[in-house]
Amino acid sequence: MNSFKGLLTIIMAGGKGERLYPLTRDKAKPAIIFGGIYRIIDFTLSNCLNSGIRRIYVLSQYGSFSLDQHLRLSWDLVRPELGEYVYSIPPQQITVDRWYRGTADSIYQNLKLLDEERPRQVLILSGDHVYKMDYGAMLEFHQAKGADLTVAAVPAPRKEASAFGILHVNENQEVIEFLEKPPDPPGMPANPDYSLVSMGVYVFESEELVRQLIADAKNPESKHDFGRNIIPQMVGSKKVYAFSFEDPVTHTPRYWRDIGQLDAYFAAHMELLGEEPVFDLFGGDWPIRGHVAPSPPAKYFSREKPVAVTDSLISAGCVLNETTVRRSVLSPRVQVGRGALVEEAILWDGVKIGTGAKIKRAVIEDGVNIPPRFTIGYDREADASRFPVTEGGIVVVPNNVILEGP
Repeated sequence: MNSFKGLLTIIMAGGKGERLYPLTRDKAKPAIIFGGIYRIIDFTLSNCLNSGIRRIYVLSQYGSFSLDQHLRLSWDLVRPELGEYVYSIPPQQITVDRWYRGTADSIYQNLKLLDEERPRQVLILSGDHVYKMDYGAMLEFHQAKGADLTVAAVPAPRKEASAFGILHVNENQEVIEFLEKPPDPPGMPANPDYSLVSMGVYVFESEELVRQLIADAKNPESKHDFGRNIIPQMVGSKKVYAFSFEDPVTHTPRYWRDIGQLDAYFAAHMELLGEEPVFDLFGGDWPIRGHVAPSPPAKYFSREKPVAVTDSLISAGCVLNETTVRRSVLSPRVQVGRGALVEEAILWDGVKIGTGAKIKRAVIEDGVNIPPRFTIGYDREADASRFPVTEGGIVVVPNNVILEGP
């Protein structure tokens, strides 16, 4: 395994997450619950840990308390005396008196870290994607190519790729063009039906990164963003390569999801389910670490009718009382009352579903109390009058609502 000597790792975790509203109403997007017991940032941090990376800065901003609290509870496991750390850093406002203006500006405002650490390479990650990746393989690729910048990219069908930043590469994997959400994405040289989608994972040579950020900060026309500004500026003038995130034997794309909007967030949860899930949380060779508060085992209570649970993830502390749960993800301490029906739902910590209630295709935030015989997900017009409903028909129930029974 790569020793990562000379590598500094920075996770960008300050985005406001407006497309995930209301889930991000008072929380940082990377601190949002995912998969029952995890927070979104746990996947990026677990990738670091499993790759052997122990020196990590997390750049926070919006709703930073939720993220700081989670990092303290779940990731206070490294050894500072050995030079290991996971530090959360809000905007310092030392060199400039402002919040972060974009992804590149967030690194620019923290160039003092690079000046103190003097790394050879800088690994820059996003804290709001779900995937499993060995960053060591990417670093080795970067070093072998003698690259100034390497961008991780996952192959995606061309017809689906126009919603992302696209890397147009030659046969040597060198980036010849970077396109932001093009209507007709270019195909890959060896697979023209697929395009390379940027994953927001970058390895920079440190000195080149500093030069690019300083030049970008002086440009009043810039959006100060890696995808919109830094990468396009470097393509053609610097050595920029794409590291294809695919199986080295079958060359099939590996799992990576940007869950920055509500329908994608819901769909990614459904991909955790099934006998052979699209994204398997149970693989022991790449464990995902999260924080679970002390809770008793899940309890299924049945006096007259059996509890029926099908194709679901049930966390510790849940209590199911003569109920039916299908294709759902329940966080810790969820209670589902007698005769209730929960289908294709994501229930956060401490949600209570009343007797005879019916929930379908919904995301319900922590602590919400659903009254007896209440229905969600069966009448779109009625749901939309009370809750946010996505284009895909997913009902989102925020934790600041008070519901009354029918």
